[in-house]
Amino acid sequence: MNKTLTYIDLFAGTSALSEGFRQAGFQPVAHVEHDENACLTIKTRIAYHYCKENNLDDFYKDYYYGRISRDNFYSTIPFDKTDSVINDEISEDNFNLIISKITAAKKQIEVNKIDVIIGGPPCQAYSVRGRKANEHKKKYDQRIYYYKLYARFLRELKPKLFVFENVPGLISFEGGYIFDDLRETLANEGYILDYKILNASDFGVLQDRKRIIIIGWKKEFPFSYPSFEKINYDAVVYDLFNDLPVLKPGSNNPPLYYSTKSTSYLDESGIRNGYKKISLHNTRPHNAIDLEIYKRAIDLWNTKQQRLNYSFLPKRLRTHKNIEGFVDRFKVVAGDSKYSHTLIAHIAKDGHYYIHPDIDQCRSISVREAARIQSFPDNFIFEGPRTSAFTQIGNAVPPLMANQIANMLKEIL
Repeated sequence: MNKTLTYIDLFAGTSALSEGFRQAGFQPVAHVEHDENACLTIKTRIAYHYCKENNLDDFYKDYYYGRISRDNFYSTIPFDKTDSVINDEISEDNFNLIISKITAAKKQIEVNKIDVIIGGPPCQAYSVRGRKANEHKKKYDQRIYYYKLYARFLRELKPKLFVFENVPGLISFEGGYIFDDLRETLANEGYILDYKILNASDFGVLQDRKRIIIIGWKKEFPFSYPSFEKINYDAVVYDLFNDLPVLKPGSNNPPLYYSTKSTSYLDESGIRNGYKKISLHNTRPHNAIDLEIYKRAIDLWNTKQQRLNYSFLPKRLRTHKNIEGFVDRFKVVAGDSKYSHTLIAHIAKDGHYYIHPDIDQCRSISVREAARIQSFPDNFIFEGPRTSAFTQIGNAVPPLMANQIANMLKEIL
């Protein structure tokens, strides 16, 4: 396009939503994220796109394959002229500071306006599981009201459109009061908005993952909420796993060669993208009790298509006193199904809810397998320790879904 469309990503996380917009041809001006490891992930992805756009693919591969250090890799990328990663928490105290950094980023890359603001505040406060854990302290939880700060960015930057993403639980949280106030607050900044609950499985992602997507547009624009065409691949979840090397629990590997050729799904979705090796195919260790439970869960699913009920386990295998709630805490990723169950950030705490379907491997899924369930391309690097990588992946918007939303908005704009 002669006139590049620009965007800012708030609460950027691992920049998965941004990845979809970047692939659609939008130009990022800034990413705002408070987590340091996530900011490094964003920075590395910015560097990847710079290398791709400047015929430096081999240089990125040197870092991907572990031939050069991160400092060496970063040292040749002109981050000041590509994108600003703002490692600050979005808050009342930091708002003016962040705006000043965004203004500086606009000047640096000679951009006068922001076309789109994207991003969604942390969802834990609104999710059904998060509410229960947060019930006793919710009156002090400022995350609940992050949408008010989002509205301040709309007022200050005046984008044509915005995309606000979160969990469906936002609608029913506090009896619907918060959702009503959110819509009124955002609309008061001069926007018409609409929302739908969209499922990533309708965007070619092999995961049952529902999200509320709010789209707002300036009142003067003849716009309406877009209708997205459903994309269904002839694939099952095993297609995400079968070309990856077999691993045991507690494997911490350098990039490994793929074990087989790619599948049509991996090629068509862009997940596997021409590299010879796969990085971050690392697994967490498990104790003997968990491994025995995993074997029981995998065998039960693979032979009878039944889920293991924690309360039915022998007493010697129960490490939790609660045998009435969360009885499906050990859950196998259904390899023979069209969609995995929803991947969430809890995977960073343990892998019990995401057990690999291959009984011979008998482990929870690897970092790379989790990323594939979320539709991240294999050349996407998550910086930080394994726990942080799992958190970043679990909180992300599937890039395949983000890309189709971005393409539709680009066409309209």
